[in-house]
Amino acid sequence: MDNKRLFMAALLSVAVLLLWQTIFPAAPPPEDLEAGREAAAPSAVADRQTSAPQARSSSEVAERELDAPVGSPTGAESSLEAEAAAEIVGSIEEEVVLESDRFRATFSSRGAQLVSFVSKRHATGLGNGVDLIRRRTGQPYLFGIVDGAGVGDPLNEALFAVSREGGEQAGLRFEYAGPLGRAEKEFWLRPDGLLGVRVTIPARTDWAALLGPGVRNPSAEELDNRFERRAVVYRKGTEVERENAQKADEPIRVSGDELGWIGLEDNYFLATWVVTDEPLAYATAVPVRGRMEGAEETGSTFVLTDRADEEDGVIHEFELLLVPAGDRLDGAAYLGAKEYERLARLPNRLNEAVNLGFFAILAKPILFGLRWLHDNVTANWGWAIILMTVFIRLLLFPLTHKSFVSMQKMQEVNPKVQGIKNKYRGKLKDKQGRANTEMQRKMNEEVMALYKKEGVNPAGGCLPMLLQIPVLFAFYNLLSAAVELRHAPWVLWIQDLSAPDPYYALPIIMGASQFVQQKLTPSAADPMQRRMFMLMPFFFTILFLGFPSGMVLYWLTNNILGIVQQATYKRFKERKAAADDAKAAGKNRG
Repeated sequence: MDNKRLFMAALLSVAVLLLWQTIFPAAPPPEDLEAGREAAAPSAVADRQTSAPQARSSSEVAERELDAPVGSPTGAESSLEAEAAAEIVGSIEEEVVLESDRFRATFSSRGAQLVSFVSKRHATGLGNGVDLIRRRTGQPYLFGIVDGAGVGDPLNEALFAVSREGGEQAGLRFEYAGPLGRAEKEFWLRPDGLLGVRVTIPARTDWAALLGPGVRNPSAEELDNRFERRAVVYRKGTEVERENAQKADEPIRVSGDELGWIGLEDNYFLATWVVTDEPLAYATAVPVRGRMEGAEETGSTFVLTDRADEEDGVIHEFELLLVPAGDRLDGAAYLGAKEYERLARLPNRLNEAVNLGFFAILAKPILFGLRWLHDNVTANWGWAIILMTVFIRLLLFPLTHKSFVSMQKMQEVNPKVQGIKNKYRGKLKDKQGRANTEMQRKMNEEVMALYKKEGVNPAGGCLPMLLQIPVLFAFYNLLSAAVELRHAPWVLWIQDLSAPDPYYALPIIMGASQFVQQKLTPSAADPMQRRMFMLMPFFFTILFLGFPSGMVLYWLTNNILGIVQQATYKRFKERKAAADDAKAAGKNRG
């Protein structure tokens, strides 16, 4: 009986052990696990734009569905909390893409970094879209993790598992949990066109996300152009500040208090962090120096050379370190062109990043007018500039007319003025050669009395030039900031109105037209003053040789309109003189 019971107990024990191994199988050894991962790794596809979540180290984690939508704060927090003890690692390095009608953003699963951001609606000199991310070697890419000095974190070398989310806010989620720590990054398309960004590194506050260095990949010619700007720009409170990268030696730290946005800029493009949900603790713009290697046709690469010491022949840029207030960076990024109207629709008055200069009050209506002419009258920006110049000339016609009439009267009065000066010529100095202030005062009083009697304003001839100076500066700032005119052709050899004429033909023609205009302008009595006026076309030609072709075209058109106006006045004057002579001759015969 006892043997029978013992046999039954043993049989039940074996059955329980078999059942236990069936329900709860033992974990495979490390070698078998790694072999299983290699066997399960998906092969690379041609476009590499999609990726399924990688296998987790726990079956419970592998079966979890990412129900929380991208962009939801609870989604990021819950996923990291649920997998605090689980390993989440991507099996291969791959690229995934977020794409809209305006841009194509390419992310690498290594470090979950933004490695390319192509603006589709703008072209390089080669005709393809503009990549706003500077190519580099040995540096993290955008939204890579760095320390306070800009040195890369080991997480940038980790392979993140990536999942794609659909719906209205299409996006990507990158996750990593392993020997290098834990991190999650989310990127999604916001309804306003911004790129939503959330970076979470639990239990760490010693990190920053990288933006930069610089914006896009300028050519060597652009880097050498003295009109090209490279700066950090930010809006804090109601003020917009910018610092030139070429002149920076020390880091610029901007507190997160009242910070609306901060970014990097050149003349036409921005890479900007927009504060939306959570403010930054602070942001630091770090000046870096490097050189560009490679040909423009194949793409040049920015190579970091030094962070502190001044070196000859190197490029000065800023890189931007975004420091979160806690363990999560949450906001949005704008990478794109400085399109004023589009930026005005984005949060925090981002349109104020478009620098139209001191005469912005003139530059804005000129920009709107040029755009209207381009969209409704002519599809050529060069002809739009010419039409806008005609409109400005007509708008200023009452003042230029009055000025020209004043110059004609001044020319008629000049002989009388010269007579007064001749009368006092020998009395302006005493026998010792000292100035006789009393005689000078009397001479000036007689001259001013003559001007008053004849109704002449001696400064009236300078009015057209003074009126054109603000418009000239407004056009200059407009051409230096309006991306619409970048690479915009006119006719023949003028294929970029924002760049200087490669053959200097347009500035030379402009100088010749100004010389003709000066010859038609009523001259002053003072010989020295006449010589100075005749030298102005030469000075303007030299000055305009390096100016954007669009601005030279504006000044040339303005000169031609001035020549037509002055030639018309001269013809009317000659006809009037001939009519007066005929009338006087008729009276004499009578």
